[in-house]
Amino acid sequence: MSRLFHQCDTPLLSMLHQWANRDYVPFHTPGHKQGRGASLPLLDCLGLRALQSDLPELPELDNLFAPQGVIWQAQKLAAEAFGAENSYFLTNGSTSGVVAALWSVGANGGKVILPRNVHQSAISGLILSGAIPIFMSPDYDERLGLFHGATSEGVAAALQSHPDAQAVFIVSPSYFGVVGDVGAIATLAHQHQIPLLVDEAHGAHFVFHPQLPPSALQSGADVSVQSTHKTLSALTQAAMLHVQGHRIKSDRLHQALQMFQSSSPNYLLLASLDGARQQMATVGHDLMHHTISLANSIRRGITQLPKLRVLSVEDSGQTPGFVYLDPTRITIDVGELGITGYEADQQLHQRLGVTAELATHQHLTLIITPGTTPGDCVRLLDALSELTQVTPNLSSTLLTQIPLQFSLELALSPREAVFSSHKSVPLAQACNHISADLICPYPPGIPALIPGEVITPEVITGLQQIIASGGWVTGGSDPSLKTMRVVQYDNSHRQPLRGI
Repeated sequence: MSRLFHQCDTPLLSMLHQWANRDYVPFHTPGHKQGRGASLPLLDCLGLRALQSDLPELPELDNLFAPQGVIWQAQKLAAEAFGAENSYFLTNGSTSGVVAALWSVGANGGKVILPRNVHQSAISGLILSGAIPIFMSPDYDERLGLFHGATSEGVAAALQSHPDAQAVFIVSPSYFGVVGDVGAIATLAHQHQIPLLVDEAHGAHFVFHPQLPPSALQSGADVSVQSTHKTLSALTQAAMLHVQGHRIKSDRLHQALQMFQSSSPNYLLLASLDGARQQMATVGHDLMHHTISLANSIRRGITQLPKLRVLSVEDSGQTPGFVYLDPTRITIDVGELGITGYEADQQLHQRLGVTAELATHQHLTLIITPGTTPGDCVRLLDALSELTQVTPNLSSTLLTQIPLQFSLELALSPREAVFSSHKSVPLAQACNHISADLICPYPPGIPALIPGEVITPEVITGLQQIIASGGWVTGGSDPSLKTMRVVQYDNSHRQPLRGI
């Protein structure tokens, strides 16, 4: 790119700051007019400076969907920093990037190969695009009780069975920081002349330190979607989509990004992406070195505590989906405490003042970032030490750990199921029906059921256990999950096609 701008510059952020302090009369949106018309509680919460910077697409601030000025410059700097040919700022989170990427490759019934434990945003992409999913069974590590990423063996088998697939889509890293052999998967996809799309929501930091796993782009992916707000310093909902190579049609991707993002993007989010990029491009190595050191000290501290086990790099290599581990992601097995991960999370959050990112039946997951302080680490270890003293919940002990179950029998495409006639049935009577709901324990946002899947007894048992253990489930038409929607057929409706 032109050397008029360097990684120490913040073209978009600087221009927004300049206009936030400009003396002029705004007869444009938003209606609060740089905070002067804001409600007092909002003004008290956010402060005048933030509201002054809440500006629309002024000529000097460029246009996200036809960038020629400071947004174009900021995105070019991001591409250079993250190792992409082109980067696109997202203000609707990684969700919009995942949906747009899938729409750009799988519209009108094209087949997309993907693991069944994808985030719900990928299912939304399938529904909106009409793409036909070719699901692979996820790599499950029975020893750890964790799902890992897609495997090259699984991708190879799917490509052999479906040589007409138009793309491969995977998640890397997992919510637990596990990375598989993305390079091998990219090679397989490219041998079939199709792109590899990667939901890299939790890996925006990888490229900035050699002790971190290789990024998706470094491994050969054609598209990487990153939640810049999750592990870096952008504001919540700010994300990026990175592209390299010739396998993605840029015109279709541009069209998709316009369809699935707001036509009034929030400039605070856009500017935060510019700031996060500048920070990591200039001092990211040092920040990540310090972050990795803090995470390692937490791991050492946890190993000294009774009844707690922490996921470590030594656990890699036991299954094909676990090749690398993000050292800044801490996953703790609390099974020996005699309480569930949900109960441990509740104790830490409500009683001990420490809040985890994710709780599952058996695990807690913590995110360590450059914003984490040594004092935070001390407080965490003190809280975990006190947690080991809690009295076991015998009812929890009797709840045998069952991994999240997936149907893997797709009778209709997700789009067909969503637009079919529906009826509600009691959950216990839903077996062998076709789901019309997207049933999703959250976080981590991996659907237990997607529209079009045949509902099995194992899935229902798993959902009931999650609820009984203190977890919560989203996406259903009935928030209590006492009932769910299923596809309703009549004589005029064609019979579902099993085993898509």
